[in-house]
Amino acid sequence: MKDLGNGLTALGVRRPILIVVVNFLIMLAGLAAFLGVDVRELPNVDRPIVSVRAVYEGASPQTMDAEVTSILENAVARVSGLRSIESSSEENNMRLRAEFRPGVDLNIAASDVREAVSRAERQLPEDVDQVLVIKADDDARDIIQLSAYSDTLSKYELAERIEKDVAPELLSIDGVADVPLSGDQPRVLRVLVDPAKLAANRIPITDIVDTLRNTRFDVPAGSYKSEGQDLIIRAYASVVDPEEIERLHVRDNIRISDIANVFYAPMEAESYSLLNGRMVVGLGIIRQASSNTIEISTEVKKRIDQINERARDYTIVTTSDDADYIKGALMEVVFTLCFAMAIVLVVIAVFLGQWRAVLIPAVTMPISLIGTLAAIWILGFSINLITLMALVLATGLIVDDAIVVLENIQRLRSEGREKMAAAVIGTRQVFFAVIATTITLVSVFLPIAFLPGETGRLFREFGLVLAIAVVISSFVAVTLCPMMASRLPHLSATNPYILKIRNVLNSIGCTLGEWYFSSLKTLIALPLLAITAAILIAAGGVGGFLMLNQELMPREDRGAICIFLTGPDGASLAYTDEQARKVEAVLQPYKDQGIITDIYSIVGRWDKNRAFIVGTLKDWETRAISEQELASNINAVVSDMPGAQVRILQGGGFGGGGGGSGLELAVLGSNYEEIAAAADQLGDALLERVPEVNDVRVQFDTSQPEMLFNIDREKANDLNVQMERISQTLRVMVDRYDVIDLSVDDQAVPVMMGPARGVIDDAGDLLSVFVTNTNDELVPLSALINVQERGVSAELDRHGQRRAVELDLGIEPGAPLGDTMARVSAVANEVLPPGHSIIFLGEAATLQETSYEVALTFVIALLVVFLVLAAQFESLGSAVIVIFTVPFGLAAAVFVLLVTGQSLNLYSQIGLVMLIGLMTKNAILLVEFMDQKRDEGLDVPDAIMEGVRIRLRPVVMTVLSTVLGALPLVLGAGPGSEARSTIGWVIFGGLGLSTLFTLYFAPLGYSLIAPHLKPRAHAGRELEKQLLNAQKEAS
Repeated sequence: MKDLGNGLTALGVRRPILIVVVNFLIMLAGLAAFLGVDVRELPNVDRPIVSVRAVYEGASPQTMDAEVTSILENAVARVSGLRSIESSSEENNMRLRAEFRPGVDLNIAASDVREAVSRAERQLPEDVDQVLVIKADDDARDIIQLSAYSDTLSKYELAERIEKDVAPELLSIDGVADVPLSGDQPRVLRVLVDPAKLAANRIPITDIVDTLRNTRFDVPAGSYKSEGQDLIIRAYASVVDPEEIERLHVRDNIRISDIANVFYAPMEAESYSLLNGRMVVGLGIIRQASSNTIEISTEVKKRIDQINERARDYTIVTTSDDADYIKGALMEVVFTLCFAMAIVLVVIAVFLGQWRAVLIPAVTMPISLIGTLAAIWILGFSINLITLMALVLATGLIVDDAIVVLENIQRLRSEGREKMAAAVIGTRQVFFAVIATTITLVSVFLPIAFLPGETGRLFREFGLVLAIAVVISSFVAVTLCPMMASRLPHLSATNPYILKIRNVLNSIGCTLGEWYFSSLKTLIALPLLAITAAILIAAGGVGGFLMLNQELMPREDRGAICIFLTGPDGASLAYTDEQARKVEAVLQPYKDQGIITDIYSIVGRWDKNRAFIVGTLKDWETRAISEQELASNINAVVSDMPGAQVRILQGGGFGGGGGGSGLELAVLGSNYEEIAAAADQLGDALLERVPEVNDVRVQFDTSQPEMLFNIDREKANDLNVQMERISQTLRVMVDRYDVIDLSVDDQAVPVMMGPARGVIDDAGDLLSVFVTNTNDELVPLSALINVQERGVSAELDRHGQRRAVELDLGIEPGAPLGDTMARVSAVANEVLPPGHSIIFLGEAATLQETSYEVALTFVIALLVVFLVLAAQFESLGSAVIVIFTVPFGLAAAVFVLLVTGQSLNLYSQIGLVMLIGLMTKNAILLVEFMDQKRDEGLDVPDAIMEGVRIRLRPVVMTVLSTVLGALPLVLGAGPGSEARSTIGWVIFGGLGLSTLFTLYFAPLGYSLIAPHLKPRAHAGRELEKQLLNAQKEAS
């Protein structure tokens, strides 16, 4: 190590042009990489998720669950790489969400799911259609919301144009998974049958169905050769005109017009969208997992501009775009990075007393940072909030090595050494310490990169970027720094203006330094008192840690208020619209004040009883109130609103979704009624025994009215009535029956059969409808059917192929999520009957996974640091001394988080892991010089005081550069400031306080352990002595 240090340092001083060229090439590689590197919000930690959606018109949730969902779920569950599966069955449709393990290719997973679904389709009922496989979470929130409106087109015409011209173009953009439309009413061909005329003509409903199925008749009959050319034969008899369809014969001389009316009309509305009270057609952009939001947003804007230019009769506007927040947050971090660099340079100038010396770190910092960009590109990483924050925090780290080298060279120059000699000797003296701290920091950050799970994937880029930046900076410090120091004239000369500031600081520093030396001697002289203080601080850290609010991500101001409204099961679209307008009325005053720019509502989001309302906020710079404050004000009004449950969703960016103000869990079992009873029992117990829970909604409410028509098979058989005729009669008369799709103007138009208007006003009218038997005799349905009225749940859920009932818990704002989860689990274990269990969903489930993974991160980081230190110092004792300081540093960070009101989340945990590396770095600087002084023959107490005296100034200098470099993170505002301030407080406050602990407890540990260890040079001297004796014996 010593020979390497001597050679590398001397090479830098002897061949300056070579060193300049090498460093310039590092910088050039970084600049070239910057042009091709990906830019996104977070590292690519998206879970590979594939969704399956199926439609079965007229099916109840129970029918969907038994005949469709369970079959598809069993098929998808056999796909390799599956991590979890959950599904939901509702009236007419089902949704299935399959999540795969990290690392599974999304395209391969989707292909495997499609294959599994296609094999299972033959087991599904014949009338199931539209089984879709989507490469995204079907419940994912739109990353971009668009609205289309027109002053000339009707809503139906506008929706048709959007669906035909706009949606396919947006869906073709790379990374877009789906473009769901809301407010669209596609054209259908309605065939409204009069049951009285049907009975009078004794026509079974199946005959009309068969006739309508033949409206599309386009049969390829082949081809034959005639006089040297092929003639294609095509049998064609398709009819699309309503008048022609009405003229079709059903039987004998009876035409469709005799028993039904046929006409084109818009489909019954399933949902609609409003923008500031105006009816619009809404488009959502759902991205694929692993795709880039910024790139999608850029391309969508370009396409929308092109569409608006060529479309003269409608306009498309963007109502919300997640990319605006991401770009703003990235720019804020870039500004923070520049600010941090400036602060670090000012700190160095003040400490060294001159501006000329600042030129060296001013050159080395950009080389290290820009060089790191090359590594980011080579490793396939991206420029994102995590990697940019790593670079911000690296500004203090990468300049540390340069400071240590530069400070030692300046000290030797001030003692009278010549420029080149001072540069080489000064670098040699600290070479081992620089390399040791670099290896230690790398050993902290590198294991993080190889952790399993989402935490590992999130931390991977952070850890590797920091490790690479530190490695490049250490190379630059021991090559470029001595070269520049040996060439700069009057490095020991000081600037008169800075000198005045420095003299004032020096006088303060000397006073504090003398007080520190005397207090350190007293502490070492009273080891019992010191150990007691250490134990109290460590115990306080543990107690503080248990008091911290634990959550996955800090609540971020993402520039939008998202409100989710759920009405009673079975509620109509008109009822949901009425409730949504009440919420819009609460938002309107803020729009009048200019705080909210747009209010966009989707009534009938996923179900008719649900609405989704987004209030887009004006820019962060021009807004005095934060999203959290606004959400709190609105929540105080809407939380107790009668008629619907209202939740305000407050977001974090992890995983591409937003976190809510509640806690989600599911009770698992085998029978829905029993699970629901257990869930009700659990909900009551939680309200009573968990103070943080203020509201419980069990997602199994049998308020959806159902009329069960029990068909008597014996009577049907006796009366010669086929079951198919009964089922088709009911489907036509009750709701709408999708017979076939016609191709009209290059669009698929469903042919929908239903009862004539005013004929079937209620379910009782169905019993007077007649069906015909095989003898063409009329039989009333009342003779075959026994009617039973009951309430059922509008939605049936499954998790992990087990039946489940979900609970949505409303928790107090600011309540500790981790503690609440622990209390909920404890109550569930006591209350739930045998055979039932709970699982957490959403953010709570992710927090549960990451808590274990982060704990593993800390253990691995500490173990690796200890082993690396032991190898570097060639002494377990010295490694123990350095590790001895870590618990006190973590305790310091915990104290700072408590005082500043921060939570324990992913960002603060990143800061805590980084703190381990920073603290051990300072301890290494102290212990290394103490070991050097012992090797020179000093006893332990003198070695401690001499090492502390020499190293105090550079330690304080490096800590100040890192701490003040993190200051912009704490003071920052704008998008993403919540996450930046969390990690900033850990470094700014935690490192500052932990350095104080290190300056006392590292010497204390050395004084307790070092007397029992031999000096590091002892083994080397003993080896030389024995080799010398061996030579003498040989001669």
